[in-house]
Amino acid sequence: MVTLAYAIFGLCFLVFFSIANAKYYHSQLKYFNVKDYGAVADDKRDNSQTSLLQAFLRAWYDGCRWGGRSVIYIPYGTYKLREVSFEGPCNGMMIFVIKGVLKAPTHISLFSTNTWIGFRYIDRLVVKGGGYLDGQGAAAWPYNDCSKNPKCMPLPVTMRFDFVTNSRIHHLRSINSKNSHINLFACNNVNISYVRLTAPDESPNTDGIHIGLSTNIKISRTVIQTGDDCIAMVTGSRNIEISNVTCGPGHGISIGSLGRTPGEVVTGINVRNCTFIGSQNGARIKTWAPSLSSVASDIFFGDIYMENVHNPILIDQQYCPTPSCSDQLGQDNSKVQISNVTFSNIWGTSSSKVAVTLKCSKLVPCKNVQLDNINLKYHGRGGPATSSCLNVIGDSYGRQSPPSCL
Repeated sequence: MVTLAYAIFGLCFLVFFSIANAKYYHSQLKYFNVKDYGAVADDKRDNSQTSLLQAFLRAWYDGCRWGGRSVIYIPYGTYKLREVSFEGPCNGMMIFVIKGVLKAPTHISLFSTNTWIGFRYIDRLVVKGGGYLDGQGAAAWPYNDCSKNPKCMPLPVTMRFDFVTNSRIHHLRSINSKNSHINLFACNNVNISYVRLTAPDESPNTDGIHIGLSTNIKISRTVIQTGDDCIAMVTGSRNIEISNVTCGPGHGISIGSLGRTPGEVVTGINVRNCTFIGSQNGARIKTWAPSLSSVASDIFFGDIYMENVHNPILIDQQYCPTPSCSDQLGQDNSKVQISNVTFSNIWGTSSSKVAVTLKCSKLVPCKNVQLDNINLKYHGRGGPATSSCLNVIGDSYGRQSPPSCL
């Protein structure tokens, strides 16, 4: 009996040890250095051929198959990288570390999609490293004719995340994107922090972070200086938390444009402790005119500093950036219902006399819009700052400078 007991104990110990050892083994980091797969950092050699055997994709493939925490490591140096898509699902956490500089092709003919670097169908992804993404957009911006050509092909986004969950993007720099710097589509529980996104203020459609059909997104401690929206939230954006973001130049932190297709929804947006410097807009909600039935609700902009911002507070339900849309059905036909919106504790300076513009729809007036402690100054000609309201139902509280139009 004693011998049998010892045998059973020994067997149990071996099973426990094997399981514990397997868990320990698969919890460890394993590095997949792209240089070990043939990548060369010489600013001349192209590291992205069409074959799956090329360096970056082979490193990703091997890391994705491994069951532990995989580090795809891009060392210091400059790598010329054509369009590439890193796809899951993977067997463990994927950590994509960029220490060097990745440079995009300058010629748009080398792109077959609207993405330069893509990540798709991945859970527990981390992208970090302090390196640079150089979109080399200056060569492509002249080809952006979407304001004149409704059949235009969009230029490639620098880094796109599709169907990515429970992930983090931090300590990364993107410069001169051809289109948006970062695009999130159908993502959930993604945290973006300590990111710097830069492009000239005249660069077209270079959104900093573009969010659509995504939930539970957090953006913090980020600097965005670009030619379009610093952050844009379009249909399907829900439960978005934005804090400690510096924006400018750029077109502000924007919800929309909404209403181009029926049933669009943006809800649960919280923007706090942000700074806007020399941007075209600050806190903005925009809907197409004309537009189809959609909803924007439960939106908070608070504790925000404006410095020389042209439109510090703006609801624009007559948004029409091209001549073609202005010819359709008039300018006050938005069917997007905007409700439960608060602008709270917003102060600083406006570069235009009208510091607060709430221009809502005649068909579906804005409901429950709150102005709470607004202190915006205008130092130009024509007297102090003013506010303007159209088709809006709401209230104002606390200090109101300019005087509230509600």
